[in-house]
This record gives sequence, structure tokens and C-alpha cells, in this order.
Amino acid sequence: MRIVTHPEADLPAELAAQVVELEEQAWPGNRHGHDPELAPLMMLLLDADGAVAASLALLHKPVRHAGRTYRAAGLSTVVTRREARGRGHGGRLVAAARAALAADPAVDVVLFSCNRPLARFYEAAGFTRLPGAVLVGGTPEEPLATDAPGFDKEVLGDFPAGRAEAAAFAGTRIALHPGLVDRLW
Repeated sequence: MRIVTHPEADLPAELAAQVVELEEQAWPGNRHGHDPELAPLMMLLLDADGAVAASLALLHKPVRHAGRTYRAAGLSTVVTRREARGRGHGGRLVAAARAALAADPAVDVVLFSCNRPLARFYEAAGFTRLPGAVLVGGTPEEPLATDAPGFDKEVLGDFPAGRAEAAAFAGTRIALHPGLVDRLW
């Protein structure tokens, strides 16, 4: 197994097709791909044959919060091939993503949401739950928040710039507003 990273726009066609297949397994009928404005970077875990066993996207944008602009990143479309699940592949990829973001001097904060039952999975990779935090995506005119009725989301984060930053995010509403393509990041 090896991890490769490509800007989404430069992902080789064969790998891109495999990523779409994985995402279709997990989220049938959903739109695939990310808003280019979020500088999507794909991280893929390839098996010995070069097939995609797991994938995720790292998205980036400035986020204005608590009177400061943060260089933010987030995880999106984290998925493991159905027949490869339960073998630690997703955890390995998520831990590698966290390490890459922590080493990136252009990232102050990592923020994302997941279905509540998956929070422990992300904590095992080193991310921290942000109690009471709510991510607000979409646009200011058409917001979508992680506390919307019918959602069961948990907000997690990491703070490469320093753990003291966590206090600025816990228990707050965080306006990501990535647009209508990546509605929650």
C-alpha cells in the first residue's frame, strides 16, 4: 500500500474513475468532484496493484472567525472501497492527511464534520471534537448548517498553529460558506 497525492484537476483519468466508483458506492447518485476554488487535493491509498483502496479530498479556503482570518483546510469525501473496509485503510489515509495538514505552513486550522457515529474514527487519527461547534456551509443566502434538522453531525478539528486556537472554535457557529458545490466543505 502506498499513498499518492494529486490536485483533483490533475488526477490521472484511471485513478479519477476509480475515485468516482468508490464515491458512488458510498453516496449513490451524488455529484462527484469539488469546487476548484477550494483547491481540492486528492489523497489516495493504492493497493499493491495500483488500485484505489481509499480516497479523500483536502479542501482549502480562508475562513473569517472571531475577528481573525484563518487559513483553513478540511476533509471531504473520505471513503474506502467496500471490499477493503475493516482493514485500517481509511484510518491510515486519514492519519496521513492529518500529518500532511499539520506539516503545511499554509494551514492554521483543520475543520470538518462527520456523521456522529464516525467521530471516534477521526479521533483515533488525532482529530479533536469541538463540542457545540456548528459548521455553516452553503452560501450566506442559502446556508446549510451541521445542526440542521435531520443532520446528526459532529464537528472535528486540528490546530497546527497551536492548541490554544481550539478555544476560539468550540461552542461557536463557524461560517465556512464554501458555496453550493461543496455545501458543507
